[in-house]
Amino acid sequence: MSTPDSVTIVDLIRNGTMSSRMAAVLWAAVDARLSIVVVAIPRLAGKTTTFNAVLSLLPPDVPVHRLGADQTEVGRLKEAATGGYLVVPEFSRGPVPGYIWGEPVQRVFDAMTVGYSLVTSMHAPGLEETFNDICEGCGVADEDASRIDLMLYILRFGEDDETFWRRVSEIHEIDRVRDGRPEGRQLFKWVESDDRFEAVDTPVFLRGAEADVERRRAMLDELASSGRRSPEEVAQMALEFAEGSGR
Repeated sequence: MSTPDSVTIVDLIRNGTMSSRMAAVLWAAVDARLSIVVVAIPRLAGKTTTFNAVLSLLPPDVPVHRLGADQTEVGRLKEAATGGYLVVPEFSRGPVPGYIWGEPVQRVFDAMTVGYSLVTSMHAPGLEETFNDICEGCGVADEDASRIDLMLYILRFGEDDETFWRRVSEIHEIDRVRDGRPEGRQLFKWVESDDRFEAVDTPVFLRGAEADVERRRAMLDELASSGRRSPEEVAQMALEFAEGSGR
């Protein structure tokens, strides 16, 4: 449940973590029920904050199943096949409640075969290493790993909680995984020298829908420029977009 202090997608635009176009593409991605993994190396890089901000753009009728330590829950969800998103805090060996590795990760991907999408996070130094950990580290088959559609990479800077700042430095679209290696294209990159975001390629899942992305971006820019950033205001924006699109 959101609180007045929840970090929203508009906050991430205003503080420079991502551009409004990147946010618009991610919004379209969850509307299309794409699966996303958010990756970084250091602690407190904002992986969970980022994927929760993106998930908050979903229509309220889309189920979001936040998985915990109870591994039988995945089996029940597969049997129910209600759709929506499976949310795993992290694929990790770390002894933290909700973190999973190995066979439990395989079970999550197996549940995706009945229509679920996935959002999770990982610690890895890059795209190739992320999929190596999924396929080699956790034993996930290429066909199942190919169900991941987008990978976001976050860089964190600063010395402590008071001075940390973050940038989504890469977004990649994944077409397929072969021999544990992802194939696809880089969509965005952060140019450190100018502190700016650059669109590298057009998402395949959005080709022919540029007007849709621009409308989303315009709505996000309007909220960001006006200072309206609460969870309720963001939810209202998403609802207005859906109603205007006839969804």
